[in-house]
Amino acid sequence: MSDAEIEIVLLTLRVGALSVAVSLVPGILIGWLLARWKSPLRAVLQGLVMLPLVMPPVVTGYLLLKLFGRSSAVGQAFEAATGNRIAYTTAACVIAAAVVGFPLLVEAVRLSVLGVDARLEQVSRTLGRGKWSTFGRITLPLSLPGILAGAVLGFARSLGEFGATIILAGDIEGETRTIPIAVYSALNAVDGDAATIRLVLCSIALSFIALIGAFWLQRRQTR
Repeated sequence: MSDAEIEIVLLTLRVGALSVAVSLVPGILIGWLLARWKSPLRAVLQGLVMLPLVMPPVVTGYLLLKLFGRSSAVGQAFEAATGNRIAYTTAACVIAAAVVGFPLLVEAVRLSVLGVDARLEQVSRTLGRGKWSTFGRITLPLSLPGILAGAVLGFARSLGEFGATIILAGDIEGETRTIPIAVYSALNAVDGDAATIRLVLCSIALSFIALIGAFWLQRRQTR
């Protein structure tokens, strides 16, 4: 692989890792809430969380651009505070990857929390532990393998993110050109066949390794 292709792979891995990092805490909290909340509004919250999983990625990207673009209130406030924009930067890649991978993380956390015996939490509460103390001492440790599996699935999803990223982040070499965008660019180049094959094989290998890791963690959770 050329130096440029290695840079693309490293950028893709960095975007995936950062997207998981920024979505992990809210993903755990929302997954736990969906598992334990008994309100009828839970279905609404779950529908909103899962929406990026079923919407066309370009629609997700368009909505994110409207939210974080330079003409939006969020984009203007961020630019006024930092002097930098959000759209068409590496941060935009991270946001797009985090949003499209968030439903997988939340669903894995929800199922993992559901697998924890609620009677253990009840015993903890009767012994004087508060809700958050019970969550930290009982629920979180017992559901940890499933949470990690969800994080790995979210990371694997970020490796293949294209639609939302191309709308929000564009194709900027060295800053937003991740593997999927680089493959698309190489397909439109006259002599891009060899680079396309190398990047595709690399993408398959990374995704396969991430999926194997997620399946292994899910198996541990089941045990």
